[in-house]
Amino acid sequence: MCGIVGLLVKNQSMRANIGQLMMPMLIGMTERGPDSAGMAVFTSPVDANALKYSLYAPTADFSWKALEQAFNSEHSDQVTLAVKGNHAILTSAVDSTKVKNWIKQAYPQIHILSVGQSIDVYKDTGLPADVAARYDLPALSGTHLVGHTRMATESAITPAHAHPFTAGTDWCLVHNGSLSNPNSLRRKLQHEGINFETDNDTEAACRFLEWRMREGDDLKTALEHGFDELDGFYTLLMGTKDQLALVRDPFACKPAVVAEHDDYVAIASEFRSLAHLPDVKNAHVFEPSPKEMYVWKV
Repeated sequence: MCGIVGLLVKNQSMRANIGQLMMPMLIGMTERGPDSAGMAVFTSPVDANALKYSLYAPTADFSWKALEQAFNSEHSDQVTLAVKGNHAILTSAVDSTKVKNWIKQAYPQIHILSVGQSIDVYKDTGLPADVAARYDLPALSGTHLVGHTRMATESAITPAHAHPFTAGTDWCLVHNGSLSNPNSLRRKLQHEGINFETDNDTEAACRFLEWRMREGDDLKTALEHGFDELDGFYTLLMGTKDQLALVRDPFACKPAVVAEHDDYVAIASEFRSLAHLPDVKNAHVFEPSPKEMYVWKV
């Protein structure tokens, strides 16, 4: 059992407060996922020639200043680094492959959580309230976000196994449920040259759908392929730089509820996470149908 939350803010005046709006949603999913929590927020994009990298250090006393100085010494571009505890957002116009290879070689203990022009990711072990406080998630601003609380049932409790999972750029996925064929998906994708970082079944779904989009599918077509390839019970919530998408498997045994309002679209595993949203009584609240794709654009 896990909890998922998603929020897309249509009212531009509310986007500076998306973190505050999200907090009761995330805390409401504590009982469904006390082991770890995570959040992907999509912000205003950085310059067209730059990318942001969400980085995770294994210890709170990691010297981000030393990493910044080493990066600037190695590359002609001056990096921008925004630090929150053992997380940091590195922004650079240096070629993405060079950045990732440099981090892997110079700082192998650093984990890259996400890459993109808009996406920032924070995730860690612990109760959702503790993770939110650790990384000041109430202060987040942005257009939309995807969050998760995890109760581990099929792999270890570590920061790497926490959701959201990401692949490619500006793409993330969270999952409530379990897949019965992650290993066959993994073998199929490994033949395509795709590497995995964990043994978590959600990572297999994340990398499969991202691979389909790299092959030319739009999001809806990739999800149609997902219905054919993903075997198991699942509710999947996904984020791109300008969309949120939700699907449930053909049996729809994993809960989900949506509130569509003039100011926002909100998604959660249970209504109690939506109950604190402003004017939710006037929202169109419904349970998504099985094997139906729901996509909302910013």
